[in-house]
Amino acid sequence: MKLSWLLDLRLLIDALFAAGLGILLFARVKEPRTLWLLRGYLFLVSLAWFVQRFANLPITSKLIDALVLACSLSLAILWQGELRRLMELLGTGRLAVLLGNPQKEFRSNSTAVTHLAEAAGRLSQSRRGALVVVDMGSDLRPEDFLYPGVPIDAKLSTELLLNLFASDTPLHDGAVLVKGNRIVSAGVILPLSRQGISRYGTRHLAALGITERFDRCICVVVSEETGTLSLANQGRLERPITSSRLQELLRDLLGAPVAQGSAKGGGIASNTKPLALLEEAKVASRASVGTHNPKKEASQ
Repeated sequence: MKLSWLLDLRLLIDALFAAGLGILLFARVKEPRTLWLLRGYLFLVSLAWFVQRFANLPITSKLIDALVLACSLSLAILWQGELRRLMELLGTGRLAVLLGNPQKEFRSNSTAVTHLAEAAGRLSQSRRGALVVVDMGSDLRPEDFLYPGVPIDAKLSTELLLNLFASDTPLHDGAVLVKGNRIVSAGVILPLSRQGISRYGTRHLAALGITERFDRCICVVVSEETGTLSLANQGRLERPITSSRLQELLRDLLGAPVAQGSAKGGGIASNTKPLALLEEAKVASRASVGTHNPKKEASQ
C-alpha cells in the first residue's frame, strides 16, 4: 500500500514537472513556425515514451528513438541561438527573465517613450548616428557586451541623449543602454550579427546582434549617412520609419500608456509633432527620388 502510494506521488510529480516545462517552452515561443516544430518534436518524444512503456514493440521503439535523436540534433542546429541564450540565463541565475517576469526597473512610462522618440527624431534630422538599447526585461549585464561602456546612471531625457551622441564626445560611437526611465551606461560595444553584412552598417548589425541574443530588448538606430530611423526587435529590422511611427512602436512594445499631455495637445509629446511631420516628409522624398543606397549605408 505504501509502495503504490509512493509510485502515485512520483507519477504526479513527474506529470507536474513535465507540464510546467511544456508551459514554459510554449510561453516563450512566439513564432508560428517554431511553435509547429516544437509541437512535432514533443509529439515524437511522447510517442517514444508511450511505445517503450506500454507496447512491446522493440523494432518500432528503436526507429522512434533514432528519429527523436535525429530531430534533436536538427533542432540543436536550428535553435543554437535560443539554446545559448537559455544556457546563459540558467548559468547566471536570471530565472525572472527566463519566466518572463520583468521587474519594475525595466518598465518605462510614456515620458520615457516621448524622450526616446523626440531625441531620435532630432538626431535623424541632423544626421547624427545613434544606437539606443532599451532593456525590457532581459536584465542585460556587462558580461553580455563586448565592452560594457561608461556608467551613467542618470534620468532619461532628450537633452542627455543628444549630448551623449554629439559628434565631438568620446561616447558617441557606442550604444546607450536604457532601463526603464534611466540611462544606465554609454559607449557600450555590442556583439555584431552575421546576417545582412553586405546590406547594413555597423550600428544596424550591432542592433540585430543584441536583439538576436536577447528577445526582451529593442534597439533604436539612427543612420549617420542618411539619417534613417530604424527599430530592431528579435533579430528583425524595421526601416525606414518616422519619429511618430517610432513612438507608436515603442509605446506598443514597452506597454506605456498615452500621456495626458499628448491627448490634450500639450506637454512634451506635443513637441514631437513638427519633428514627425519633417520625418514623414523626408521619408516620402527619399522614396520618390530613390536616394536610398545600401552600399552607402554599409559604409557608416
